[in-house]
Amino acid sequence: MSQSSLPRLGFIGAGRLARCLALGFSRAGYAVTAVASRTQASARQLASQIDRCAAYDDPQEVVNAADIVFLTVPDDSIGTTANTLRFDCAVTPGSGPRALVHCSGASPVELLAPARTQGASIGGFHPLYLFSGDRADIERIRGCSVTLEADGALKEALTALVIALGCHPLSIPAGGRMLYHGAAHYAASFALCSLAECVALWRTLGFAEDEALRALLPMLAGTIETARDKGLSGALAGPVSRGDTGVVRKQLELFEGLGGDHAALYGLLSRRAVELARRRAKPPAAIEAIAEVVEESLERSVNHVPAGTSVK
Repeated sequence: MSQSSLPRLGFIGAGRLARCLALGFSRAGYAVTAVASRTQASARQLASQIDRCAAYDDPQEVVNAADIVFLTVPDDSIGTTANTLRFDCAVTPGSGPRALVHCSGASPVELLAPARTQGASIGGFHPLYLFSGDRADIERIRGCSVTLEADGALKEALTALVIALGCHPLSIPAGGRMLYHGAAHYAASFALCSLAECVALWRTLGFAEDEALRALLPMLAGTIETARDKGLSGALAGPVSRGDTGVVRKQLELFEGLGGDHAALYGLLSRRAVELARRRAKPPAAIEAIAEVVEESLERSVNHVPAGTSVK
């Protein structure tokens, strides 16, 4: 397909996400014609890396120069920015649908309704990827998924853009973005929080953070690869998966003795591990005993009962 038959793309916002998408789309043969940002320097820096792309102070100029405008601003600015844009008096578009698309995982597409009332299509385009801001993102994003919320011609155009990046399109129903986005934290920020908990606990044993991460990150990478090959329940390891009731009990009591929320966190995650173990074709024989130990620890944590005390 020739570039002239593809929609022209523009970006309002020039942060990490915009840099990856704009450069990735340009590399795939799309014309990225305009960029605007809160800081002119950011817009100029991004535009300078793309052939025949202009940097603007006024976001309206991006609307005038593109068919599909990506709104890559912070969530709190999406609605405010959408309200300032005029599609009913913009320059005649080129190829593809006239559209405004935001890239937030959590914010509703309805924030873009002012554009729809002016005849533009609206949609959501959320890459499931943690952007570093480096050019390496353009390659690393390949194989990731991008969640779309759009209809008709815009959905077709966004799906083509996902494929052009080497990614996989996902669809989400209207109204489901907050649940989708909140749950995704478990595979991103909360995975880092789990590592931070381990680092904090290991620090009491004398490990420095760099030592801990050097030891933990290969294990995490191996876990992810095993999950890819064998599924979640097949990748589960540790005392719950082996049916080691005694080890689970002693670890929970140890964390209870540390105070704070260490035992509650460990117990809640152990509860999820029990559910994964139950999904196996042959769950550990002691899985119900382990489940009882976990629930007793959680009850002690909630009620602030000393470790080792029976709650029955």
